[in-house]
Order: sequence, then C-alpha cells, then structure tokens
Amino acid sequence: MEVKQINGMAQIDGKDWNRLAGDAYPFLRHAFLLALEQSGSVCAQTGWIPAHLLVMAEGELVAFMPLYLKQHSWGEYVFDQQWAQAYQQHGLNYYPKWLTAIPLTPCQGARIVIKTGIDPVEVTHTLLAFIKQLSEQRGISSWHCLFPAPQQAEQLRALGLSIREGVQFHWFNRGYRDFNDFLQTLSASKRKMLKRERRRVEEQGVHLLRIAGAEVSAAQWQAFFQFYTMTYLKWGSQPYLNLAFFQQIAATMGEQLLLVLAVKDDKYVGAALSFVGGDTMYGRYWGCYEEYNSLHFEACYYQGLDYCIEHGLKRFDSGAQGEHKISRGFEPITTYSAHWLKDAGFAKAIGEFLAQEQKSVQLYKQDAASYLPFKQEI
Repeated sequence: MEVKQINGMAQIDGKDWNRLAGDAYPFLRHAFLLALEQSGSVCAQTGWIPAHLLVMAEGELVAFMPLYLKQHSWGEYVFDQQWAQAYQQHGLNYYPKWLTAIPLTPCQGARIVIKTGIDPVEVTHTLLAFIKQLSEQRGISSWHCLFPAPQQAEQLRALGLSIREGVQFHWFNRGYRDFNDFLQTLSASKRKMLKRERRRVEEQGVHLLRIAGAEVSAAQWQAFFQFYTMTYLKWGSQPYLNLAFFQQIAATMGEQLLLVLAVKDDKYVGAALSFVGGDTMYGRYWGCYEEYNSLHFEACYYQGLDYCIEHGLKRFDSGAQGEHKISRGFEPITTYSAHWLKDAGFAKAIGEFLAQEQKSVQLYKQDAASYLPFKQEI
C-alpha cells in the first residue's frame, strides 16, 4: 500500500472518493468537504489546512482519511486547550497538530474509509505509521481523531492510542407510528410538557415549514444564513461557515438537506437546518431573530422527530451538548476521540488523565440516563 497526501479535495475525483464514502453519512461526501474548502470556511486563513491522506494499491484508491493541519483548537468540540497550555508551560509547541475530523461537525462516523475486502487493521496501521513519520520530519506534536465510529476507536486503541470518551444525546426511533405514538412511551408529566410546548408555538401564531434542500429558494437560504449568523453574534463570536458554503451544498447535495423555517405574520422568524443520512438525521444549525416560547424545541427537535418517524429513520443526532434534550427523549450515548502524542512524557500523563476522566464521564452518562422521561417498566 502507498499513502499519498493531497492538499485539497479538488485534487481527488469526486466519483473515486464517493465510491468509497457513499452517501449514508453526508459529512464524508466529496461535495461537503469540497464546499468547506472552496467557500473559504476551511483554509489556512481560518487555521484549517487540508492535508488529506489517500491509500493506493496498484493504482486504485482503496482507503482515505480526511486530515487537517491545525493551528488552534477551535471548532472541534473536543477540548484540548489545557493540553496546549501544559505544552507551553514546558517550553514545547502543541501547535501545529494533525486533526482527523469533519470540520466544525461533532457527528460520530467513519474517519478512515476503507474499500470492502481490504484489511482495516493494515490500512489503519499504515496511515498511523505515515503520520508518525511525517510528524517527526515536520516537528508536529500530535495527531487527534475526533468522533470516530466506536469500532474504529477500538482499532485505534489496539494500536496504542489514548481514547477519550464524551457524551452526546441522541433520539432513537423504536418503530413509532407517529409523534403521538412516541408520546405514549413517556411519563404523564413529560408527555404533558411536550404537548404544551408544541401548543405554545401555535398559540403564538408561529407555524413551521419543512423544505427539502433542493427546493429552498435563494431568499430562504439568505434568511437562514442571517439566523445562523445571529446565533454566533449573540455569543460575541463570528460564524465559522459563510453563505457561499451553504449555497454550494444546496446545489451539490440538496437532496440530503432539510430546512425548517418558522413563519409568523408571513415573515420568517427562525430556522433550523438538518442533514439526512442513510438511517440518521443530523440536526446542525439554528437561529432566530427574537425568542418565542418553545420555538427552539419545535424547530430543532420535534420537527426532526416527526421527520424521522415519517421517513423511517432510526436515529436523530442533534449534535453536541444540551442536557435539556434528556427530558425530551434524547438518550445519552458515548462518543470517542483518539489521541497520539509524539512526546512520550506527555503521552503518558495524558493517558493517565483520560483514564481518570473516563470514570467521571461514565458516571455522568449513568446519571443523565436516570432522568430520561420514559415510563418505568414494572
């Protein structure tokens, strides 16, 4: 096997890439990663330098791994800034670092994509050896793989990497016929709460439109982007993505986008954008002009649950954080990241830290599960 490094998605044919990637996980599609780069959302100026790895065998692409050279830790959702500070205090450079992740997207999925019939252990070992060699040559501190699928996390653990655990909240479709069928699985108090929240949105004169990405008009994309931008500005920061990115994915992969628009008095007052995968819906971006009672829950969660039930999707991945999701039926699940640090002393210290942190994470997950709203079985 031969490893080849490219500095952008434009250097690999989309058909070759997608032949391995498929479309069940939208964030690995060539069109998605290409739009990040061509829009300027992901580039050297934003601190994300593309350096993707291709694995070739007899001239054929048999595996690939998204890879970025990072100058900071923003937009990753796995926080290692304390590690960077510790490096600095010891006179060492933590940045630049290698990062395998979907930029700005904390959604679990494959991070090393391998052709069927090719040994995944051999491919993973080959890529890791390449990264280690490159790190020695270029003085790069570390490699981090964020939100890999559980099986890949275990493969990386077996190769000696430190594994970090986290918790997200996902909703699972257990064959519900409709939203009311789902409500019947909840305790009486939580069932009443969800009904009240949906009713309050209607009482405020707000109704929701669900629009497939390919059918969203230019004016509606502009409205969505304003809402998306406002979410960041409210917290005193700048948005990671620009309008050009959303316009490009609308044109190239609109069939996997779902826009929910909130309308009051014939004016858009909020929006939520999701991606639709093979069996999973991914809630990603939200914003509004002003706060309406329960609108966030309706636009970001209940509309998504309706869509999953109607289309037979098995899971709703609503992104990072959000303990308020628990009472609405989103269950805690374990997420993973894998870490290799070139400095043996720091690798040992961080490995010990992660072993202790894992105990706290699992206790938190157990505690979160105790607050789920489902009826208790006798």
